[in-house]
Amino acid sequence: MRESYLVLIPMALYLLATAFLGCIVRSGRSWNEFFLAGRSLGTLQLTGSLVATIVGASSTIGLAGLGYSRGLPGAWWLLSGAVGLLILSKIAHLVRGTGARTLPEMIGIFYGSSAKKAASSLILIAWLGVIAAQIVAAGRIMGALFGHDWAWMSATAIVLIAYTAHGGQRAVVRTDLLQLCVMLAGLILMLAICLRSAPEALNSLQFPTSGQMSPQDVVSMVVVVGSMYLIGPDIYSRVLSARSPESAMVSLRLSAIIIIPLAFAITSIGIFARHLLPEIRPEDALILLMTDVIPHWAVGVIAAAFLAAVMSSADTSLLTASSILTLDLGLGSGVRARGLAALFVGSCSLLLAMSRPGIISTLMLSYTVFTGGFLVPVLAGFHRERLGLTPNSATAGILCGGITSLMLGGVYPLSGICASAFAMAIVSAVEKRRGCPDRQ
Repeated sequence: MRESYLVLIPMALYLLATAFLGCIVRSGRSWNEFFLAGRSLGTLQLTGSLVATIVGASSTIGLAGLGYSRGLPGAWWLLSGAVGLLILSKIAHLVRGTGARTLPEMIGIFYGSSAKKAASSLILIAWLGVIAAQIVAAGRIMGALFGHDWAWMSATAIVLIAYTAHGGQRAVVRTDLLQLCVMLAGLILMLAICLRSAPEALNSLQFPTSGQMSPQDVVSMVVVVGSMYLIGPDIYSRVLSARSPESAMVSLRLSAIIIIPLAFAITSIGIFARHLLPEIRPEDALILLMTDVIPHWAVGVIAAAFLAAVMSSADTSLLTASSILTLDLGLGSGVRARGLAALFVGSCSLLLAMSRPGIISTLMLSYTVFTGGFLVPVLAGFHRERLGLTPNSATAGILCGGITSLMLGGVYPLSGICASAFAMAIVSAVEKRRGCPDRQ
């Protein structure tokens, strides 16, 4: 444990700056202003917020752990995100063209109210796991320095709830830009220190596969994780907040380009950790490097950087889940409802974080369930008439895909996607044969 002014000052400055930026921004009372920033975000704001959102617990602590256990191919976790973003940039104009406020609302436009309700419920459940993973990461970072992980997890949840409920999308975007700068500074510093400490660790690297990560593992990761960026509700919240479809398209492509070198840089930190700290738990690689290897003078800056990475993802996820709870599940979009939604989602995520402390395992379960239920219905929705899909087929696809992924996704990651596509095809065929109307 390292308690000194050199550790405390950078972290205190970061937390104060984040709280200040979050509190000085207050969104308007309308849902359009609070959840979508009035659809006014330009390319620079969108790109900074997207990258900050993407580089969270999974892309720092989790990705370093993958580098430790699987070598350089662990970078596919974040490279998969770049693939998803590039594909999404091709259909960003279609997403904006729906006029939807949230991903479930877009699904409702495609298939009707039943599909919207099923989508809202499944996303909310999956996103509790996503937020929980960020809270766990924050607790580990702060707990490694000062002890009492559970207390820091609670403090993180309280801060997130406070400024997200107060400032909405504008507060999230503004704090994201600060957090991105802090995160990049700390990452560059840590990578430079690791490279100086053990340059020989990078002598024999394998890519795109290795003995610890087979081609099948790579394909599964690209499909499951990449789909989170292609159809993720937090990513869609940025696309729907853009000033124009063109701004969204450019921001998605720039974000994909930026995260490619970040993928290799963070994975390399895990490889350095394996060389410097053998026989540790992979998910502890980044944190033990910070506490046991990094010079004392740099610990505060690096800890602030990774805390910034975690919080920049957590606030977006919290706002996304709160918007679904209020707008799509009928809690209401008034000021009081927004606060209650943020409090409910944050509290449930905190309880989940304390009961399920694994970061990558929690995220992979959430990602697999979400992808299994939504990949086929969302992408097919843009061509639903040509494919002859009925409203009930989407509800069946979402539920069958999500449940199958929950039951079998740990062993067969792509099983939910197959089940979703099969259910949609069967239900559509049956309803067409019976002459059921395509009601919307």
